[in-house]
Amino acid sequence: MRDDNGLNSRNDTLLSKTQTEHMEKIVDILNLKKTYADGFEALKGINLQIYKGEILALLGPNGAGKTTLISIICGITKPELGSVAVNGFDVVTQYRETRRHIGLVPQEIHLEPFSKVADTLNYTRGLFGKPKNSALIEQILRQLSLWEKRDSRIFELSGGMKRRVLIAKALSHEPDLLFLDEPTAGVDVELRKDMWEIVENLKAQGTTIVLTTHYIEEAEAIADRVGIINDGKLLLVEEKTPLIRRLGQKALKIDLQERVDIIPQELALYDLKIINDGDAVQYSYETGGHRTGITQLLSDLSAAGLSLRDIQTEQSSLEDIFIGLVNEGSE
Repeated sequence: MRDDNGLNSRNDTLLSKTQTEHMEKIVDILNLKKTYADGFEALKGINLQIYKGEILALLGPNGAGKTTLISIICGITKPELGSVAVNGFDVVTQYRETRRHIGLVPQEIHLEPFSKVADTLNYTRGLFGKPKNSALIEQILRQLSLWEKRDSRIFELSGGMKRRVLIAKALSHEPDLLFLDEPTAGVDVELRKDMWEIVENLKAQGTTIVLTTHYIEEAEAIADRVGIINDGKLLLVEEKTPLIRRLGQKALKIDLQERVDIIPQELALYDLKIINDGDAVQYSYETGGHRTGITQLLSDLSAAGLSLRDIQTEQSSLEDIFIGLVNEGSE
């Protein structure tokens, strides 16, 4: 069993010092807790550092605490305990300073339907006290493939175009930290990939991006680090590739010459699983282990009288890891 502090204290150890000691923090969250009036504990002692120039994907089921966490960082919701700093400014006592650094793209599309696209951006920029900058607005609109729609009214746009306007609107005051709450929810696969390209281009320009998503492939495609949150607790934060390598498993599928109904007793220690109606067996092993045991397994299969026809390996996906960690954290 692991307590809440144990879960969160792992976060710093999961990233080696060599990876983070030269990186500059843009967000520093310490022991963040939030309980709503009805007694619901949305956040249970979150510790998290977000670094400049990275893409961090926050994964978690509905009600896990993702939106509450973002709302507190963005100054929409007040924390109960703990602290959040953005570029060194406290989000509660120095709200105006922190908000200038943040752009937020909400999941729901709320735009003035009769406003023109360019006017929407200019208006938002003005709300942050920024002077008019036509060149910047043109740059943002071109970057998001909206320049040809600059004089169109919002109600004339497709759903995908409206989502692009939301991103453009969030970028209009030149934030260096952008939050995307389910940015591709409800859009088709082609548009989703277009949005991934947009996010990667923003990162290339130095924008730090935090996105929440239900699409595991979204995190696998574009994130530098992945955070998994469930039941108000941050179960893990780690760089994506080492995470998959460290926690992932590979499954070795062994196609047999003859069908089997039971695993021979002498192979019991391998915990083999019969699949494909007995035409194959499956052996799972940790990718991070020094020894996989495959060589000995193949030798023991032959000794047990099982002749193989073919072998294939399959790497665990981030989705497999996510499901496993959420289930583990719920126990």
